[in-house]
Amino acid sequence: MGIFDKLFGGKKEKISDSSSNQELRMEYNIMKNISLEKSQKYENTELYELVENGIYKDLNDDDDAKYRITIAYELESDDSNNQYPLEDVLDKYYLHVSDFLESENNTESNKYKLELGGDLNDIKKSKEIIGKRIFNRDFLDEGQVRVNLIIE
Repeated sequence: MGIFDKLFGGKKEKISDSSSNQELRMEYNIMKNISLEKSQKYENTELYELVENGIYKDLNDDDDAKYRITIAYELESDDSNNQYPLEDVLDKYYLHVSDFLESENNTESNKYKLELGGDLNDIKKSKEIIGKRIFNRDFLDEGQVRVNLIIE
C-alpha cells in the first residue's frame, strides 16, 4: 500500500454519482455548555483593559480586531474533523482564535477554553452563542449535499 492510499484510502467502488443518494447527517460535532470565561492573563491591566462584561481590549494590538472574549465549551465529537463547528462560528462572526490557552486546557478532556479576537461589534454579537448548542447539519440544495450551521 502506497503513502497516498494510507492517507486517503484505497481504491473503492463508487456507489452512485448522485449526491441525493447520500445519507444526510442531522448533527456533526456538537459544541455545548458554552460559557463566557475570564482568562488569567486578563488580570494584567498593563496588557488588557475591561471593556464590558467578558470583553477585553488587547492594549498591545493596534489592529481593529484588538478585542478579546474567552469562551469555554464541551465538544461532543463524532470522530470527524474537530475544527467544525468552531471554524463555522469563527466565519459567521468574523472572529479568529487569538489564543488557544494551552496552559488552561486539559488535553485529555472534551472541554475547551479559547480566546477569540475580533472587532468590538463582532465580539459583542458573538456573545449570543453563550448557553447555546452549535452543530452542523446536512441539507440538499439542488441535488447537492450542503452543510448548515445550527445555533439553538
